[in-house]
Amino acid sequence: MTAEHSTPPAEPAIVVLAADGRRAELVLTGEIGAATLRELEELLDAPPLAGAAECVVDMSGVTHLDLACAYALLRAATLPAEPAAMTIRGAGRAVRRTLRHAGLDTVATIVD
Repeated sequence: MTAEHSTPPAEPAIVVLAADGRRAELVLTGEIGAATLRELEELLDAPPLAGAAECVVDMSGVTHLDLACAYALLRAATLPAEPAAMTIRGAGRAVRRTLRHAGLDTVATIVD
């Protein structure tokens, strides 16, 4: 009998990697969904992300993105009086599809 080796799903994580007052980088990993929605919204609404002129969201480690979380990113990119220029990088095909469904591709730059 052979044992199957499978990689356990990555624990969802939301981390502000860098912020200097002007530019902020947010790193998302794992399954970003209902369990992480509140944390994501709170980080997006609070300094240093809320005050940044430019926000880079690294999604290279995201395995799944819930539509509600994509809408949270959309709100962060459009609602403030002076919204940050948002760049999303590293999103896989399924995650990019969710971002497009939310309309984020119309207000943010999405790069591989």
